[in-house]
Amino acid sequence: MRLPRPRATRAAGLLVAAALTFPSDAAASGAAPGAGSWPVPSNAWVTITGHGYGHGHGMSQYGAAGAARQGRTFRQIADFYYPGTTWGKIGGRVTVRISADTTDDLVVLARPGLTVRDGAGAPVALPRNGATRWRVAVTTTGRNQVSFLRGTWHRWSELAGEGTFAAAGQPVTLVTPSGNRAYRGRLGAVAPTLGSRARDTVNTLPLESYLRGVVPLEMPALWSAEAVRAQAVAARTYAAYERDHSPASRHYQLCDTTSCQVYGGYAAEHPASDDAVAATRRLGLLSGGRPAFTQFASSSGGWTSAGSVPYLAAVQDPYDGWSGNPFHDWSLRVTDTAIERTWPRIGNLTRLAVTARDGNGEWGGRVRSVTVTGDEGVVVVTGDGFRSGLGLRSTWLTFQVARRS
Repeated sequence: MRLPRPRATRAAGLLVAAALTFPSDAAASGAAPGAGSWPVPSNAWVTITGHGYGHGHGMSQYGAAGAARQGRTFRQIADFYYPGTTWGKIGGRVTVRISADTTDDLVVLARPGLTVRDGAGAPVALPRNGATRWRVAVTTTGRNQVSFLRGTWHRWSELAGEGTFAAAGQPVTLVTPSGNRAYRGRLGAVAPTLGSRARDTVNTLPLESYLRGVVPLEMPALWSAEAVRAQAVAARTYAAYERDHSPASRHYQLCDTTSCQVYGGYAAEHPASDDAVAATRRLGLLSGGRPAFTQFASSSGGWTSAGSVPYLAAVQDPYDGWSGNPFHDWSLRVTDTAIERTWPRIGNLTRLAVTARDGNGEWGGRVRSVTVTGDEGVVVVTGDGFRSGLGLRSTWLTFQVARRS
């Protein structure tokens, strides 16, 4: 769910001459612009023009920024993007799998106040013995062993259950193959399945502390305060929804990537986003008395798209198209061979056809289905599949085809 940062796009380029442009069959017959199919000659440019960035469900993050610039409050922003939800209180704790720790042990830096917990037992203070690191690892007998690094590793104790490090509310620094990362709350070495010798590192912490490591990675902390507050509400509610509906896994509720929400722990925190979290403390959006599924994306392009629940409705978005949004309109030019490499079984590309759209906005809205035809076969892909295959910003798009000079 992370907000994509602005980046340069490949130039769309101007078509060399009108005589070399191949309009869609629908356009040639007077049908609605953007509908129908486009013949593709060999050695062609395909210019893909579109709106928005992301799936378009729920809140547009650039739209929230635009709304805040127009004087809308975070409550008004949330009410606009999640119509039909109600306001309520959300609290508790969350568990997050830390994807950067790919090893089967849990290693943290030594620090004052560091404790270890054996399963659900009480925390035990670790000694100040000159150690630089502490570790929980599985022994050959399948037990969890605590050891410390002081020149070499030394055994300290064995645990009956799984091991967890904490530091009385202060951040604990996790050692990972890609570098050291500090986290609030507790860090535990948890078996992904019962009896497994593998271990995942799971961060358990209060929801409000978790948000401090999420919000500035999902939206720039120095954007308009009301937009960042709306992001805090959406992120808090989304996390609570996932917590209630997970468990895809028995041992954690959330991941720390764009598959859930990007979470960077203590190092990601920023004073401005901390203020947004504090200003909206425990505020969330409910549906039927439970946390709502508050999806969000970078830019709606001017229309949000319908999601899986009624409050993720398709509505025209008057806030998304402000001058600071580089993703409201976009264009990308690719060769016919790039499309052939993505779907090689078609052979040489001869035609692109949009066969279904969602009906909202320019060109008939977001693409739901595309037929890619070549001299050796035909592939029918969803709009999302087409977007993913070519790395496009959204499914709200249309085509223009021209022969390469």
